Amino acid sequence: MNQPLAYIHPGAKIAKNVVVEPFTTIHNNVIIGEGTWIGSNVTIMEGARIGKNCNIFPGAVISAPPQDLKYQGEETTVIIGDNTTIRECATIHKGTSDRMKTVIGKNCLIMAYCHVAHDCLVGDNCIFSNNSTLAGHVTIGDNVILAGLVAVHQFVSIGQHAFVTGGSLVRKDVPPYVKAAREPLSYVGINSVGLRRRGFTSEKIREVQNIYRILYQKNYNNSQAVQIIEAEMEATPERDEILQFIRDSQRGIMKGYFSTN
Repeated sequence: MNQPLAYIHPGAKIAKNVVVEPFTTIHNNVIIGEGTWIGSNVTIMEGARIGKNCNIFPGAVISAPPQDLKYQGEETTVIIGDNTTIRECATIHKGTSDRMKTVIGKNCLIMAYCHVAHDCLVGDNCIFSNNSTLAGHVTIGDNVILAGLVAVHQFVSIGQHAFVTGGSLVRKDVPPYVKAAREPLSYVGINSVGLRRRGFTSEKIREVQNIYRILYQKNYNNSQAVQIIEAEMEATPERDEILQFIRDSQRGIMKGYFSTN
């Protein structure tokens, strides 16, 4: 912790066993939890709240003011959960008056050169591969994987356990449990590999598949599909979550690959 080549503002609250490498700058009003390692040439600005046992690699910038012309200097934060790793040159910007915070959950891996913009809410156990970018106000559920070079439009939501393939442009909401690919971004199946790895049974995976067959492969519009799923499928947490996600979607959900709409 006693690193003479780093600058740590006296107002920063840093646990005693935090390691800060040379040439790092930590501003006022920063809190860093026990066991966290901060690499060299990292900049952590006002409003950062970093949990326990995190790893922040060289060149990362945490809690910089947002790149939003509406931001007027209001006191906002970035919250990073325990056991999260932020790799080289990633940038995570603080919130605006909309949500007042940007949140990265626990046990996440944010790879090199990723950008998480203002007012994004990211769940636990997420992986963002190199150069993935979130615009402002994006909401991402738990256990989501973005492959490299994914770009997510502002105000988009991505449901939990979704997988988005590399190089994708995400303009519409991505429902839970699915794989998304192609251009324009489309449903290409459920994320069965990820679900099995996380303990979902074969029966539960088939249930999710059957729901999305009705939604994407039976030529119903979304309203019709929701009514049929609700009437014909047994109520389960997964079914209800998918239906609620569709109902709550503000940008509309992505289409199926074979859709002509």
